[in-house]
Amino acid sequence: MTFADLGLSDELLRAVSDSGYDEPTPIQRAAIPSVLMGCDLVGIAQTGTGKTAGFVLPMIDILHHGRSRARMPRSLILEPTRELAMQVAENFEKYGKYHPLSMALLMGGVQMGDQVKALEKGVDVLIATPGRLMDLFGRGKIMLTDCKLLVIDEADRMLDMGFIPDIEEICSKLPKSRQTLLFSATMPPPIQKLAQKFLNEPKTVEVARPATANVNIDQRLIEVKPDRKKDALKDILRSSDFKNAIVFCNRKTTVRELASSLRRSGFAAGQIQGDMDQADRIAEFDRFKNDEINILVASDVAARGLDVKGVSHVINFDVPWQPDDYIHRIGRTGRAGMKGTAITLASRADGEALDRIEKLVGNKLPRSAERSADEASDTESPKTAPKKSASRKPEPSRKPHPEREERSPVVEDIKSEWNGPLPGFLSVSAGIE
Repeated sequence: MTFADLGLSDELLRAVSDSGYDEPTPIQRAAIPSVLMGCDLVGIAQTGTGKTAGFVLPMIDILHHGRSRARMPRSLILEPTRELAMQVAENFEKYGKYHPLSMALLMGGVQMGDQVKALEKGVDVLIATPGRLMDLFGRGKIMLTDCKLLVIDEADRMLDMGFIPDIEEICSKLPKSRQTLLFSATMPPPIQKLAQKFLNEPKTVEVARPATANVNIDQRLIEVKPDRKKDALKDILRSSDFKNAIVFCNRKTTVRELASSLRRSGFAAGQIQGDMDQADRIAEFDRFKNDEINILVASDVAARGLDVKGVSHVINFDVPWQPDDYIHRIGRTGRAGMKGTAITLASRADGEALDRIEKLVGNKLPRSAERSADEASDTESPKTAPKKSASRKPEPSRKPHPEREERSPVVEDIKSEWNGPLPGFLSVSAGIE
């Protein structure tokens, strides 16, 4: 099947061809005809499968007919993060170059004045994060009564970030006679209820089991002591099959410290985390895309917003606290049919988080142990080990290595550092006797 078989216009087919694509992905084959027919849709697909083009392409053809009015967008796309909003905007610019459609991007971290000016001119496509959209709506700068097409993208991430009440309020302000598309990698019960409440007899398109990882991604887990994590990471970055990597950490402070440590060791590393200005985050991301740096250390604020072709490795320096984040992190590699490697560095203290991840993905991650050079030298090869003398005295029994002794769990104060919702199993406090 080709894109021409999906019912897209000649102008749109030319733009797709200019972008170097010949065959639609499974989610595109399943979603595009239904969207063109005006159906409500629930699309379930893992990240990196071409989901964005699955709604952008038919929207361009649908919106080609009609005229925009000031402060009254004709369509609305809701994204959980600024990075994802920018990614969708880039898709509209790329595929809509032969269609005279206007677009505005509403997101925090940038001046509101320019966004208001764009709305006053009238836009066909409004791409927004919920917070900035609600802010401008409260100021009377935007009306949603003419919006006939709504896209809720990355709905499960919206849930994680606490945006569902905002989504419900936004939906209540839109006309009831509209087309609604909901896309998500996973479908937890709150998202199912959202779909039942605001979608009208939707068609469900599922191209992969919810919360499954891309089959093009080679997943590995390296068991490592906490104080050896940096050394293990640097060994990976020096390996022969390494090209570039996004390294994920759970805390903003860890991102800053790790990026500095890598640069001191001679690696071309940058960082993206929530305390950075939007302009600085964009500049750092552009450096990574342009191969000025080949290592990008990131917090989960960027887990779903980074779209770079040819990322060879995703490395979880920290095991994610939320199991769904594992899927979205490793989805930064193995995109567009390419192969990728996802490596997770884990210590004994990560056992509970790993159990949740493996339960979600439905299989155990292949494990290997990381050893220091000192440990390796202490282990003699059977071929070279000297034979024991009959008169040799037996060695005294050794005490257990301190690292191998069971340790009581330590619950750290992560509330001030964690850039996202606090998982329930980490919100308990530990008493010290």
